[in-house]
Amino acid sequence: MDLGLKDRVVLITGGAEGIGAAISRACLQEGAIPCIVNRDSETVQAFARGLREEGARFELVPRELNTPESCRQAVEEVLRRCGHIDALVNNAGTNDKVGLEAGSPDEFLASVQRNLWHYYSMAHYALPSLKEAHGSIVNIASKVAMTGQGRTSGYAASKGGQLALTREWAVELLPFGIRVNAIVPSEVMTPLYRRWIDTFPDPEDKLHSITRKIPLGQRMTEPAEIASMAVFLLSDKASHMTGQHVFVDGGYVHLDRALG
Repeated sequence: MDLGLKDRVVLITGGAEGIGAAISRACLQEGAIPCIVNRDSETVQAFARGLREEGARFELVPRELNTPESCRQAVEEVLRRCGHIDALVNNAGTNDKVGLEAGSPDEFLASVQRNLWHYYSMAHYALPSLKEAHGSIVNIASKVAMTGQGRTSGYAASKGGQLALTREWAVELLPFGIRVNAIVPSEVMTPLYRRWIDTFPDPEDKLHSITRKIPLGQRMTEPAEIASMAVFLLSDKASHMTGQHVFVDGGYVHLDRALG
């Protein structure tokens, strides 16, 4: 299916790693131009080198999105290079395990800053260009906002905030034809997830204990499955969808996990 994304500029935060990297690749497959804003690292540079070797048309803006100013600079750099922004994918973040007991109020605020504030800042600074394009926003959230996890208050609050902002922005931006939706993953096999699994004494047993609770197929969601939904939501094929929380999780949240 041609999603009609050819030559559209898509700003993707955290777009060189995990789910974000899969979204960047899906955009390329649809002929869009991913503008990847990502904390710099060797992994990020290796991803960019791979895309260059493939002849991909993309932009990489190495940036830590830890302040409103850094977000403003990132958006301005994308605009300088590409001239406009057609869509925004807010994706960057980390489950940093700042809990109610194993944490402090200052650490909680820092966690919310790492995981929520830049969603607002990136949308705020990209908004004038998104208005011109009648563009769209996709926020990548997490099942933690719905189910809880324990010992990760900062991340859970941030993900809940992302879902709330999705609905709020969908209302505020109706007059401009800007659609805003969220994807809610559950258990996704990213390199970071794999590294976490490998910290257990028996990684495969731990992985099995997780996948057997996933109703559909008793398997992990693949990043490419999240990416497929992201590019669909960004496209005109989803032209009458806004304010939606779309679960791509094999039924993990809404079906009885005892089925597994």
